Amino acid sequence: MKKNFVLGLLVILLAVASCSFTNKSFESDDKDKLLLDLITYVLERGHYEPKDINDKFSANIYEDFLDILDPTKRYFLESDIKEFEKFKYQLDDQIKNTDISFFNLVYQRLIKRMDEAKVIYADVLEKPFDYTTEESIRIDYKDEAYASNKKELKERWRKQLKYNALGVYDGKVKIRKKAMTMAGGDGVKGEELASADVEVELSESDIELRDMTLAEVEAEARKTTKNTLDEFFDFVADLERKDWFVQYINTIVDEFDPHTFYFAPDEKDKFDISMSGKFEGIGARLQKKPEGAKIVEIISGGPVWRDKSLEVGDEILKVGQEGEEPINIVGMRLDDAIKLIKGPKGTIVNLTVRKVDGTTDIVSITRDVVELEESYAKSATVIKDDYKYGLINLPKFYVDFDDYTERNAATDVAKEVDRLKEAGAEGLILDLRDNGGGSLKTVVEMAGLFIKSGPVVQVRSSGQGKEIHEDKDERIQWDGPLVILVNELSASASEILAAAMQDYKRAVVIGSKQTFGKGTVQNVIPLDNIVRSNEHGDLGAIKLTTQKFYRINGGSTQLEGVKSDIVVPDRYSYIDLGERDQENPLAWDKITPADYEVWNGNIDYEETIKRSTERMAGNPQIKLIEENAKWLRDQQDETTVSLNYENYKTTQENNKERSNYFKKLRDYDSKLTFESLKYEQELFTQDPVLREKRDRWHNDLAKDVYVEEAINVLRDLKLNTIKHNSTLAGVKG
Repeated sequence: MKKNFVLGLLVILLAVASCSFTNKSFESDDKDKLLLDLITYVLERGHYEPKDINDKFSANIYEDFLDILDPTKRYFLESDIKEFEKFKYQLDDQIKNTDISFFNLVYQRLIKRMDEAKVIYADVLEKPFDYTTEESIRIDYKDEAYASNKKELKERWRKQLKYNALGVYDGKVKIRKKAMTMAGGDGVKGEELASADVEVELSESDIELRDMTLAEVEAEARKTTKNTLDEFFDFVADLERKDWFVQYINTIVDEFDPHTFYFAPDEKDKFDISMSGKFEGIGARLQKKPEGAKIVEIISGGPVWRDKSLEVGDEILKVGQEGEEPINIVGMRLDDAIKLIKGPKGTIVNLTVRKVDGTTDIVSITRDVVELEESYAKSATVIKDDYKYGLINLPKFYVDFDDYTERNAATDVAKEVDRLKEAGAEGLILDLRDNGGGSLKTVVEMAGLFIKSGPVVQVRSSGQGKEIHEDKDERIQWDGPLVILVNELSASASEILAAAMQDYKRAVVIGSKQTFGKGTVQNVIPLDNIVRSNEHGDLGAIKLTTQKFYRINGGSTQLEGVKSDIVVPDRYSYIDLGERDQENPLAWDKITPADYEVWNGNIDYEETIKRSTERMAGNPQIKLIEENAKWLRDQQDETTVSLNYENYKTTQENNKERSNYFKKLRDYDSKLTFESLKYEQELFTQDPVLREKRDRWHNDLAKDVYVEEAINVLRDLKLNTIKHNSTLAGVKG
């Protein structure tokens, strides 16, 4: 199977590369034009679903590029847009003719408007803000019109700067109050300090705030805001024209689908390092948003994953190095924001974050390398009512592509299954929540642990027939009751496994309404491999979508993901996450089903699902989770912020109070007992850190209502099987 997959991939790459030698010669002496020519050529011939480069395509590039350069609409004027509009339906022709005059015009105008913006913000921040006036700002800029003149543009800057300074002012007012409290002033008793929502230690600058008037605090807030903007514009000034051109190239590339991406030479090197798992940073994948950078994935074993202070859906607004003022990343290119966030192991980055629940917080993360051990499979036994069950947590489908005989997810899970069987487990939970995917080969092998043999997934390349990947090993590692846990962040390979087990009716899938919905395959193609000769040095590479996954029932996992058999609400239930929240995702479709037989395990799935649904409907913890999810949706929908300090403070306090109310979700106790397996307990004597990690994991599992319900489902599956077999025995008798 592995050989066929590799050969299929090789055919695709060779087809793209060989066409370049036989059909076209790339001889431009302009590197920008050469890149444009190369990339569009590869996209048209190698992408799974090539798009027509026509007027509609042109209009999309036009709008998206302007939105990327000026997401908050604080640079370009309406007159600029009118001048740009003549290109709106011409970019398709420009791309075909390697004409970059649109880019040149927009780039030059942007630099000019940014220079003007420096004068505007410096002037605005010279004057005090009046936080007693009743005014507000909308932070959803998409439907905002461009300013018609410079006066209107300056007013827009004034509001934005007031909003930025308001958050700084609020923070300094709180510190001032804390400092006065510690000094016994401001009418606040010293014993009340324990209720403060800020750290007790005071820096020298904090003590200085204590003796300031509120007017002086407001001036300090403006000064801080100006320093932040100065650093932002200094950062932007270091960018070269080629950096902006890469952004233009990726605007074109992004029209094909959200996972196709052009890597400039230095970014390609970083991508190679990250794919090896040996990279330093905070361990999170980000998505560009008008107000900053949204966390869309947390990497298992990384600093954020270990720290648990950030979650998917949080938006990073500012990035500060230890001991320095933070830089506002609103309007910054995502690549540049990431450069600020990344850094050497052991250094600290301070992130100003708007949490999913609407509150704003400063989170300090110590950069580190991803701990590979934390991305490996781990297991535990679960005790309930004198019954023992097994749980395997799998953060990703890992494999060493250079040496498959080395550690991989399939063989590790097989070992854990054997160990759990030996420990007396009567049911098994496979936890794929937050599993972003990985190796296709390991998915097929892992599915084979739970079925006798048969197809696991179908893969189709553009313009070619489908290829069926199947398990041919008739041995079954685990034939007992099986539950698979998923959520909105279970993606790609984890969706393939969950879908296969669901189609076979081999397992009950419990979790969110649907999984992430990534049903596509990407391959990286170095552009240097396509040209005959190249005078421009390294041209980078393109990560290209070349294939699509399909379930064995014929439906794609793309966009729709896997729908859980038992839907349990979580905090993301009403928030758009996953593939459907990306730009230009490929559509869902279906092909002919594979030939497979449903699992004959004598299990009454319908009755089991019915009982679980009834339990969930009456569970107070589930009701609280549902309430929290609806509140988070309302917070996400709130895009107007008051610039009146009292109103702003009241909103912040209400949000904080509401957020604290939902923290009682963490106090839940399932009364389940979790234990490490014998082999791991023996390791604890030499590795106390491992013991600490497992204790933390077990404590988290004991508070997990989804794991508790998975255990209930396993119990029902076993009881239903016993009843079914008893009935059959009675009939035969």
